[in-house]
Order: sequence, then C-alpha cells, then structure tokens
Amino acid sequence: MPLRSIASLSPLALALVLSPALAQSLPPDATYRPLPTQPFDAVKADDEAQKPGVMQRQQSLLRERYDLSDRPVPGVMMSGGHKPVQGGVRVRLPQGATWESLAATPPDEIRQKGLLPAGFMPLPHAKQATGGQVIPKEQIDEISRQEKRDLKRFDVDFDLPAHMTPEFPPPIYLTTHPELGDVSRGQLLTIKNHYSLMVGFLTPVQMEGLRLLLTPFPQEEFNQTEDRKVSEQSLGISCLDCHSNFHSNAAFHLTPDVRPQAARFRLDTVSLRGLFNQQIHGSKRSLRSVEDFTEFEQRTAYFNGDHVSAQRKGVHLPNRPDQVAMMAQMQNIIDFPPAPKLDPMGRLDPGKATPQELAGEKVFLGKGRCAECHIPQLSFLDNNMHDLKLERFYGVGQTVNGLVMLPDGPIKTFTLRGVKDSPPYLHDGRLPTLADTVEFFNLVLGVKLTREEKDALVAYMLAL
Repeated sequence: MPLRSIASLSPLALALVLSPALAQSLPPDATYRPLPTQPFDAVKADDEAQKPGVMQRQQSLLRERYDLSDRPVPGVMMSGGHKPVQGGVRVRLPQGATWESLAATPPDEIRQKGLLPAGFMPLPHAKQATGGQVIPKEQIDEISRQEKRDLKRFDVDFDLPAHMTPEFPPPIYLTTHPELGDVSRGQLLTIKNHYSLMVGFLTPVQMEGLRLLLTPFPQEEFNQTEDRKVSEQSLGISCLDCHSNFHSNAAFHLTPDVRPQAARFRLDTVSLRGLFNQQIHGSKRSLRSVEDFTEFEQRTAYFNGDHVSAQRKGVHLPNRPDQVAMMAQMQNIIDFPPAPKLDPMGRLDPGKATPQELAGEKVFLGKGRCAECHIPQLSFLDNNMHDLKLERFYGVGQTVNGLVMLPDGPIKTFTLRGVKDSPPYLHDGRLPTLADTVEFFNLVLGVKLTREEKDALVAYMLAL
C-alpha cells in the first residue's frame, strides 16, 4: 500500500494493515448491527442455552484477575451508612512479581515479559459479541416490584458480586436543599414514586425533568422488537435505571463510539453527582454541556450509536429547548455527599483530619501527581481528557473474551468527591477498590510510592 494511503488511515485501520493477526481477530460487521436472521423464539432458546457458558467464561476471567472476596475496610461505610467500603488490593499479580518490583520495571520490559497484571488491562463486557446494558440484580428486583417492568436479560447476567458495587439505593443530595441531607428517604426513585418523594423540593421544571429521566423509552436490548434481549415485550429503559438515584448501580454497557464490535470497550455507569461543575461529559466524547450529553445519549447509550436501528424500535427524540433543558435542570442540582473533613476549597481541615489522611493529602498534591488532574478546588476535576498510554505495558491486538485489546486513548478526568461510593473504578470498572487505583497509577505514572504513602493516599480518598 502506498505511504500516502497508509497515512490517511484511521488508527484502527492502520493497525489492521500492519497486523494481519489483529485483522483476523476482528469480525467483518464493522459498522451496522446485523438484523436477526432467526425467529425470536429460536434466538431466545439459543441465547438461554449459551448463557451458562458465557457467564462461566466471564467468571473464570474475573477469578483469574481479581480477589473478589468480601473484605471491607473496618469501620468505613458508604455515604448512606448501609454498605461497607471494600478494601485492599484485589488485582492479582503475575507469579513471582511484587508491586515494588513491578513499579521498578520499565514499561518495555513489562510488555516484553508479559508482567502487566491482567486486572490492569481493559475489562471485557460479559458478552462482548452482543454488548448492551446489563443491570445489577438489586435494580432489576426493585423495578420489577414497583413498576412490573423486567430488566432481566435472558442472554447474560451482571458479573460482579453485590459487595463490590455501590450502595443501593444510594442517597440523593440536592444543591438547592443542602439542609435536608439525603432526600431519597431510603427509596429508589422510580416513575411510580418520584412525585410523592420530591414534591415540595423541586421546581415545576425540575419535576418534569425528573419525570422524563425516569420514563422508560425503547432501547437496543429492552424494547418490543424481535431482537430484544428480554422475554416479554418491553417499554424500554430509563436514564435512572443505570444512574440509580442520580448515582450509579455499576450497570455496564459498551461504548457507542467505536467499531467493530470486538473493539468496543466496556463502560461502567458513572455518577451524576456534581454534574453542575463538569464541563465535559461522556468518558470519550468530550461533549461540552449536559444538554448535549442528555440529547446524545438517546442515540448512543440507548441504541449503541446506531440511529438506523433506532427508528424501528421507537426512537425518542427529546425536544432540545423544552424537554432536554428540563432534564438538564434536574441533573444540575444533584450534589456530592457531605465531606465534613474538607474546607470550602477542597482541602483537609487539620483540626478534623487524621495524621494519615493529612499525609495522604500531601502525597496527593505532590509526589503522587494526583492533583495535576484532580484539582481539589475544582471538585477534583480539571475538565480535560488524558491519554495514560497504558499500551506501553501490554501487547496490542490480543483478544480476551471477545474484546480486542487496543489502546484506551484519551479518557476524561472523573471527580474524586465521594469516590468511596463509586466502585468499581476507571472508565470500564477494571479496578475493584481504591487500593487498586493507587497501584495502577503508581505504575502508570511511575511515581514509586512507598507502602506507607499508598495507604495514606487511600485513607485520604476515603475522606473526600
């Protein structure tokens, strides 16, 4: 191929040209999702028959990568006070390696010797070839109880144990009523109860925005057409089916922005807390307003970025100046949980913080390089996207449970306020605990923290 032609190729196309093995690992259906070629009953029967094998393969991968036992941090609970925070490093090391030896090894050598812990590599969807939203059991059960709507897929189940996910239902804090504390009253907001729970606290605009965010609309896997993945014809799914109480229940999906299917990476549901301070939205898309994000999600999260598929299922196109604006108004009043040890500028109050937390803040602001992106006075954000270049440490092109390992590329900075409430971590949920994130960034940034510094950094983040 002429050099000029090669130069014009996209990064993925270039990788395919230069790597025949990678090209052979990717399927040919690169852009559009194929229509079903069998009757619904036959597809359902095949999916149900394959489901045990699909989940066994995913559970084997998780066991190989992680220790997912129930080992909470003593005395540390999530903000609602009902669920303990899991502690300790859970990513498994390669045989014979230590975290100290790994941090002292150059990236090229780690890549050549295959020393990067598998838990630091991209995490596949439980069913990569199909993808789609997968909802935790707690959310499925509560929506079934309140709305008689079924979010349980017949082809795949949620893959992480419940003790490794956020508190359910999460508390709700409003910027407009900080004096009220948690306004959820311990309940999950749904289309059935939202009015009675929130009347008197919200403006008419916010109440209408909330109603829309809780209204189920057709989605790729939850709809009435024959390629759905639920047994009964479905009204669809709502925004807050994944962003439970405007936080997260750890539901996962595949990014809508990448093709082919094998190259799409897993997306963990992010919290909507503190959206008022965020200037970019979407882990990869860098959408510049919550209105853009809200509107675009109807064609991305809902339909895998395939507007052609959306038309036949019942696409919802919210009106920009009316409905979208109201949905955005509601999202923009969701606050972070209280952090009584932080002062108004996001720094620890020496009179309230422990010596270990103060030591962790010092590492965060200095040697750990955390504050270069997570700026305390900006809600621990920098409103930028960064490429960690993790591919320095592993061979691009290998396939794991149907996911082709490609570079992550630029990912937006996520807020650390209330971070203890939001496991698992990183954009695809590949890091189960805060201790895992410290080890990950210690390696990727090459900052060579001591064990005492790592422990202090975790203690500090638990206070945010």
